[in-house]
Amino acid sequence: MTAVVTSPSIERGGLSPRGIRMIEAVAIPVGALLVSAALFSVFLLLLGKSPVTFFTLIWTGGFGSAFSIQNTLQRAAPLILTGLAFAIPARIGLTLLGAEGALVLGGFASAAIAIPLVSGGWPSVIGLSIMALAGMTVGGVWIGIAGWLRHYRGVNETISSLLLGYIAIAIMNFFVEGVLRDPASANKPSTMPIGDAYRIGPIPGTSVHWGLAAGLVLAVALYILMSRTTFGFAARMTGGNVRAAQAQGLPVGLLVVACCAIAGACAGLAGFYEVAAIHGQANASLVAGYGFTGILVAFLARQNPLAIVPVAILFGALDAAGGLVQRRMGMPDATVLVLQGIIFVVLLVSETFYGRIPFLQPKREGGR
Repeated sequence: MTAVVTSPSIERGGLSPRGIRMIEAVAIPVGALLVSAALFSVFLLLLGKSPVTFFTLIWTGGFGSAFSIQNTLQRAAPLILTGLAFAIPARIGLTLLGAEGALVLGGFASAAIAIPLVSGGWPSVIGLSIMALAGMTVGGVWIGIAGWLRHYRGVNETISSLLLGYIAIAIMNFFVEGVLRDPASANKPSTMPIGDAYRIGPIPGTSVHWGLAAGLVLAVALYILMSRTTFGFAARMTGGNVRAAQAQGLPVGLLVVACCAIAGACAGLAGFYEVAAIHGQANASLVAGYGFTGILVAFLARQNPLAIVPVAILFGALDAAGGLVQRRMGMPDATVLVLQGIIFVVLLVSETFYGRIPFLQPKREGGR
């Protein structure tokens, strides 16, 4: 008789590929956070500080009271939007680092367009709508440039978006310190204040501004867009294999520019809320690093718009607790940035573990 050899098959009772991916998507980021905490604890011990005290203060400053929780949510709002600004292009295979620039330029555009609106006595509802639209449009166009350069000129999107970010900050400084400077802002160059009528108040019953609600709505909307629509399917297919997408007749260039524009609009909206809800004018305070922290948020969330929300809240808590750590432990406020840096490096290393954890791989058997 001739032996019949069957192809290897996944052992019955083993995990499905989808199940493995879901476990990895949770276990590996959580493991990266634990490893980061351990490494940072060693760093604190070398400085003669108590890791237990540090993480206790992080919990207290981030979630220990109603005030702490609201402060955390307030700081998480721009991180949700900048996290989305990195995650959406990542789904199509792009690595964009320009959310900081889009946030700054979007916030500046919102403040600049508010000047004639305030002097003209426009109703606040119309004025705020125009400001938000201006911030989103400018942010979308700015990051859209990086997408256009990538597809039509072959320019590396990581480099171009990073350089565009620095240019955006320079543009804001040029106008804020020049023709649009408020004469009353002697110590800190700023644009004219937008006035109380154009300020966005908090969500009723809280001290958190409406940027948090906008971030939550956009996270859900973009999850549906990228996971449940033909646009999202086409974007994922393009991100997986550009040549295959082109062979299927997909408008790759349009998809790339559209994803970048959506990302820029999210960051620009974050800039609008920073102006309308926090600062009341455009100045150097807009350059707060939210765009770069959003990259870390999106990495930890595996570019999932829904997962970005809890991760952004976690990093909002770290930011909110920085002052408490500084006061109680006598450490600089930048200590939290050191922790974030360690998390980012460990996350990059953890990327190599996807699909390589032995006990999570499906067992195979061969038959004769």
